[in-house]
This record gives sequence, C-alpha cells and structure tokens, in this order.
Amino acid sequence: MTGQPFPVEAGHILMFARAIGDENPAYLGESALAPPTFTMASAHHDPDYRLRPKPGEDWFGSGAGPGAMPEGGGGLHAEQHFEYHRPVSAGETLYATTVAGHNWEKQGRTGRLLFSERITEYRDADGEPVVSARTVAVVPEGPATRKDAR
Repeated sequence: MTGQPFPVEAGHILMFARAIGDENPAYLGESALAPPTFTMASAHHDPDYRLRPKPGEDWFGSGAGPGAMPEGGGGLHAEQHFEYHRPVSAGETLYATTVAGHNWEKQGRTGRLLFSERITEYRDADGEPVVSARTVAVVPEGPATRKDAR
C-alpha cells in the first residue's frame, strides 16, 4: 500500500477522545473505534508536516510570534468535510494520500478571497477506502483593515 502510514493505536484513540471531551466507551480498549474526526491526527505521523516541531528549527506553533502562517502556509482553515466508508478501528494502519482539489475565489469585504482544497484519502492495508477528507483553506488577498469602535 502506498501513502503516509498512520498507525491507529488504542492509546492514541483514548488520548484523542479525552482531548475532545468525549467519554464514549466505544473509544476504550484494544478494539476501540476512533472518534469521527480522528484521522486529522494523522498529521502527527508525517515527518514533513509543516506544523510539526523539528529540532534546531524555528517552530511556527511555538506562540513566540504572530499567528500568521508562514509564506505558502495554506491560509486560514475554512471548512472540513469527511466521508466515512467504514469505521476506523484500533490496531489497523491507514495510508494517507493527499492531492490538490479545486481552487476558486470570491470577493470579500476587504478584497479577494482565494480558496483551495486538499483531498486526503485514507485507505487500509488492502487499499480499500476508509475515510475521505476534504479540507478548504482561504487566503485573503491584501490586508484587512480595522476600524476603531469608539
């Protein structure tokens, strides 16, 4: 199977469920099912993920600077859509492949808004689809201005 491997571990499911405040017993134990948005955690298994800290390099996520994404960072997260082909279960390895989707633009109050989508397919070891995820990012063209509220 090709794609970035994403091992689905019972402990990872438990930590994810705790982080989102969901105590559903289905998320416990060696045969745990994963919460619906769990595949978003696959980025933590990608050594090239742009928000993952790397020893000896400045880290965008450190909070030391402004919250604007570095050049080419993809803009603001605008939408997230999931299509589930079957449940994700502890003990399996999924393989994630991401491709570019559509690009479009709209006119906003402060200028053009540039939208782009990424589509990530999560497949099992047999190559069968498990989850399809579509992420939409938006980049405002030009700075927004703020009016004083006096």
